Amino acid sequence: MAAFAVPAYAEKRVALVVGNNDYRNVPRLQKAVNDARTMGDTLKQLGFTVMVAENQNRQAFSQTLLAFDKAVDAGDTAFFFYAGHGFEIAGQNFLLPTDVPAATEGQEELVRDASILADRIIERLQNRKVRTAILVFDACRNNPFERAGTRAVAGGGGLAPMTQLPEGVFSIFSAGPRQTALDRLSNDDANPNSVFTRTFSKELTQPGANLVQVAQRTRRSVSELAETVRHKQIPVYFDQMVDDVFLNGIAKGPAEVAAKPAEPLQKLAALPPVQQLKPQNDSVNAPIAMFSRHNGGWTVVFSIADPTLGISWRIGEGGDFRETGFMDTLDPRTRKRMPNPSIELPADAPAAIIQVRYVDTNGELQGPFPIRFDPEAALIRDQRKILDMTATSWLSFREYNGLLVYYTHLMSYRCAIREVRVGIDSTVPDKVLKMPPCDPRDPSVIPHDAQPYLKLTPATKSVSVELTYRDGSVSEIKSFRR
Repeated sequence: MAAFAVPAYAEKRVALVVGNNDYRNVPRLQKAVNDARTMGDTLKQLGFTVMVAENQNRQAFSQTLLAFDKAVDAGDTAFFFYAGHGFEIAGQNFLLPTDVPAATEGQEELVRDASILADRIIERLQNRKVRTAILVFDACRNNPFERAGTRAVAGGGGLAPMTQLPEGVFSIFSAGPRQTALDRLSNDDANPNSVFTRTFSKELTQPGANLVQVAQRTRRSVSELAETVRHKQIPVYFDQMVDDVFLNGIAKGPAEVAAKPAEPLQKLAALPPVQQLKPQNDSVNAPIAMFSRHNGGWTVVFSIADPTLGISWRIGEGGDFRETGFMDTLDPRTRKRMPNPSIELPADAPAAIIQVRYVDTNGELQGPFPIRFDPEAALIRDQRKILDMTATSWLSFREYNGLLVYYTHLMSYRCAIREVRVGIDSTVPDKVLKMPPCDPRDPSVIPHDAQPYLKLTPATKSVSVELTYRDGSVSEIKSFRR
């Protein structure tokens, strides 16, 4: 905490926490306001200027977001926390204000118009040029529009995964897709906060933990707490940071702490500048891309801050631009069909520059913007993110002619792994698992001659596992019990 004593920097930390309990037309909640207050207190301890908003109707919510916009400046670290009802429609996440109407079947547009689009919050922070954006959603609950004897509005009570985040954005959800988040563990649970918020707020204040470590520890603790009442709740996070982000200092040895003066706060919480290809027209709204490898090849998803009326692309400097087409849904910002943000590339596509351009809401053509495609680096990054998000699936037990522990999941994403170590009935992984080499042509396929399991004695109770990734970083040690 000594680092916070030296505010020798221009950038600052700003947080908005929102808690909605008092819904008028959908079920009321009990702990969302408490969760917002707890998060507000926690973030103040971490040096944030905190805005707390409670029981926001649509107009108040919009005004609060406007105040948040004005409070952040270029280079700042922005933190947004929301506790309340959330709803997913056609892959888009909406945060429900307290006056959201009681919609029924076929009234999805009514919900959209009355709610706050989560992606829009990210866009607004991008427009303010914040350096680091952290978004936390404790909003994965049952469908709030379900009523006995009626057909509910089409959508999900949980929130959709935010897998296509812009660079510099980190988000975490209190539960996975289609999972519900627990307010309490039992009727005797007197804790004023939800299971997620009580855990996450505590992990945030642990010294020397970066955001990924905070998310991983929160996920493990919440999952274990939920299992005690036979409930499945596994928080998920999506990381588009290019470096580690620390909110409560970087862990150092005593000698190093004594030898070095405390660093300014911005170096703990903010990201270093990212070297990127410079867009041809130097626009701050240049698209970025996410690359995902699957059996058929590559999916490339473009993220564009501006509302768009059309997107086109080509490989390299020559040739015609190709339109991406349109999705069968309306963009709430333009009230027109949403352009398809993704393209497909073949599995053997070489490294190249993808030129992307788009038509803005004024009908003007923006771009082209160059995006670098490096298939090897993209494959490693994509598989690393999948492994981080699915840590509870690394190992599985099966009783078949004895006891087997399968590591098929790790084999499927082995291109991101340098080494796997396991410990049998030990928290110290001391045995190296043999993994087949990575095949970039078909990276997820397990060779027919590979053995994706270990034979263990029937008395085995647990297995610990530790991954060393291709970049040399090491995962937390995960323990799996029968």
